[in-house]
Amino acid sequence: MPAQTTAPAAIELSALTKRYAPGKPAVDAIDLRIASGSYCCLLGPSGCGKSTTLRMIAGHESVSSGSILLDDRDITDLPAAARGTAMMFQSFALFPHLSALDNVAFSLKMQGLGRAERQARARDLLGRVAMGHLAERKPAQLSGGQQQRVALARALITRPRVLLLDEPLSALDPFLRSQMRAELRRWQQELGLTFIHVTHSQQEAMALADTMVVMNHGVIEQAGAPHEVYNRPANEFVARFMGGHNVIDTPAGLVGVRADHLQLAPAEADLPRDAQRMQAVVTDVEYQGSHVLLGLQQQGLALSANDAAAYSVMLSEAAFAARPYPVGQAVQLHWSAGQAHPLRPPARAATALHDA
Repeated sequence: MPAQTTAPAAIELSALTKRYAPGKPAVDAIDLRIASGSYCCLLGPSGCGKSTTLRMIAGHESVSSGSILLDDRDITDLPAAARGTAMMFQSFALFPHLSALDNVAFSLKMQGLGRAERQARARDLLGRVAMGHLAERKPAQLSGGQQQRVALARALITRPRVLLLDEPLSALDPFLRSQMRAELRRWQQELGLTFIHVTHSQQEAMALADTMVVMNHGVIEQAGAPHEVYNRPANEFVARFMGGHNVIDTPAGLVGVRADHLQLAPAEADLPRDAQRMQAVVTDVEYQGSHVLLGLQQQGLALSANDAAAYSVMLSEAAFAARPYPVGQAVQLHWSAGQAHPLRPPARAATALHDA
């Protein structure tokens, strides 16, 4: 696929706010700069403001206050068609009565381009996404992955500088979702465009993003490279939402420790004097192929007392086979100080993680 001829754009949000009614805003004065030519994922539970933010960038939602800049050009109040952005929707939103070719060419028809030119451009784009041989088929005759390729070609035909994707993989089955993740990343790199992608899937965001932006209650809790956010979550909300972390209240304060960095020992075992430790009971054992995930509860607490008192440890399959820990066994949960990192309070009170 040849490189995009239009230069990619940087997006800058400054104190961007959206209020639907008096009270707490849906998006609350967020600041964010997305580098030109990068892949950015907005991530968070339902109702966190990520889709509203995307729609404001697209021009499909009005801005209550603040500004949106595209390469230092203020596009806050411009109509969607004049912004240099294009949106790829979750449902793909293809016209069921039109062929793949006519779906892709539709926006050029609205711009008044002649039939021959718009169809030539549409065929070129369908060829780039390996859909040229299915150009005459209607959406109902295409698979989910094929429909996604048509939707991508349709979004690209206006030659946008920023492509906006609203949960584009959520309607696909797990196998196809994994395959299409790889294709989206490849297309972004080959086109050199700026992609802004909304998702509620941590795995999807980590696989795709150069920059991952974790939102909650209309604010940004943390933004950074996926390895940075995963390895050093800024606060308790991010640590719990990202998964794979234990949030532990120590005498020195709240810390996060990755599940694969915690270790187990029998309750009677001697540990190094400087080891951080906790008496716990195994409550769950899950075999997950290459590793075993154990759930634990701090000793002396009721099993349903508090989610914050539940912990997880990831052991390799070989380590668990050599030293199994059955449900109900008392153990010592321990870690080194270097494997823990401090967690600050979240920007807002924690929200339910119902779509984590």
